Amino acid sequence: MSPQVHLGIDVGAESGRVMAGLWDGRRMELAEEARFPNRSVELDGVLRWDPAGLWSGVRDGLARAGRTHGGRAVSVGADTWGLDYVLRSRSGELLGLPRCYRDPSHLVAFDEVLQRIPREEIFARTGIQFMPINTLYQWVAHHARSPEAFAAADRFLMMPDWLHHLLCGSDGVEFTNATTTQFHDPVGRSWCTDLLVRLGLPTHGLPGIVAPGSRLGRLLPRVAEATGLAGVEVVAPGTHDTASAVVGIPTGATGRPGWAYISSGTWSLVGFESPVPHLGPEALALNVTNEGGVEGTWRVLKNVMGLWLLQRCRCDLAAGGTPTDYATLAARAAAAPPLRSLVDPDHPSFLNPPDMPAAIAAFCRRTGQPVPGDEAGLARCVLDSLALKYARVLRGLESLAGHRFEVVHLVGGGSRNGLLNQSTADALGCPVVAGPAEATALGNVLWQARGCGELGSLAEVRQAAIASVSVTRFEPSADRSAWLEAAGRMQALTEVRA
Repeated sequence: MSPQVHLGIDVGAESGRVMAGLWDGRRMELAEEARFPNRSVELDGVLRWDPAGLWSGVRDGLARAGRTHGGRAVSVGADTWGLDYVLRSRSGELLGLPRCYRDPSHLVAFDEVLQRIPREEIFARTGIQFMPINTLYQWVAHHARSPEAFAAADRFLMMPDWLHHLLCGSDGVEFTNATTTQFHDPVGRSWCTDLLVRLGLPTHGLPGIVAPGSRLGRLLPRVAEATGLAGVEVVAPGTHDTASAVVGIPTGATGRPGWAYISSGTWSLVGFESPVPHLGPEALALNVTNEGGVEGTWRVLKNVMGLWLLQRCRCDLAAGGTPTDYATLAARAAAAPPLRSLVDPDHPSFLNPPDMPAAIAAFCRRTGQPVPGDEAGLARCVLDSLALKYARVLRGLESLAGHRFEVVHLVGGGSRNGLLNQSTADALGCPVVAGPAEATALGNVLWQARGCGELGSLAEVRQAAIASVSVTRFEPSADRSAWLEAAGRMQALTEVRA
């Protein structure tokens, strides 16, 4: 019997993919059908996404999948990064190009909002980590610049929900992504319309919130014809990519304490799975975020800037005449002296600098550290710093979880980097289980299979994940003294804000 196929659209800040999940009733085999770029560009003074290019990549990727799996494909669903959105008119037209979360105008809006509404009140209502890139501050900046766009808007959709609208005409916002906006109430599981009204923002375009696993409808005829996927149903995965990545963690510990996760990509999401959101003063002091998961779970986590620093170093080095692929960069980093120079990955100077190597060098000078002299030193600095920041965040989260983390699952693209995995184990002092790199795509298609009735509980889904992938376990080194010393240095660096 031929396996059924679930198609996952997985879009990140650098690129998107269409992945085929071949389900044989026990395990899910992943196959990449297509990959396409996803880029932001400055236009009219604002950093924006290219929605036409994004949709073109998705449609063409689905057409390739249709040629390969057309007769066996039963569902399709999209996940993307969080925070960003589109505004759509009543007739279905986009009202401008969607903004990118890295646009600097959000910084001003962030300060304005916190002058008007206390942090304590916003956190108690939303449970979300305070970052200038959050949708709430994007809305304030966008409304100040273009109030006419909000006045004309009939619908607000986040990026994966917009893709689902193009696929099947659906008009809801999926729960896991809605929770990232910082205007969703985790207790009432509804939009915080009163919060938006206090900020002078309209609420008439907010759609209904749909659960992950919901069947949204069949592909529109024009899409089915263009892709060769007639009869395929759109099923919402956890549309926030981290929600899908956490679904795809191959652990048998679902429902039991003792494990944590790091979803390591452009951003690193460091946290644990909880049956309830954490909304108290301790969570606020730690600046954690409570993002919705599947099956009533919550992702209690912190965002760490992630491999963005290494990605930008690579791009900037290539632009300066030193092209280096990631594998070579990682190998050179492994040969460089460890823990020589460290940065706080979350320092504001690393959000979107014109030159990342120069920004890292400037931070090292300001903090009295050696400046990395070459690409190997830069990469080592970034990877050591990420491992130490992961450890610092997880040690803080243990107080909320009420127990020590005995093992950490590191998934996503960063799980391919052996140096990062070993360094994280050394910094944490506990085992790191690395893989799968494609946890987001795996979680996406597995939750679609659940929505189609082929799997039951989250525990059953995770058993399917275990059967579908292989992982590598990294044990902490016997002598961790250098990492313990470096942890103290990292603590001091996190207090550098100038």
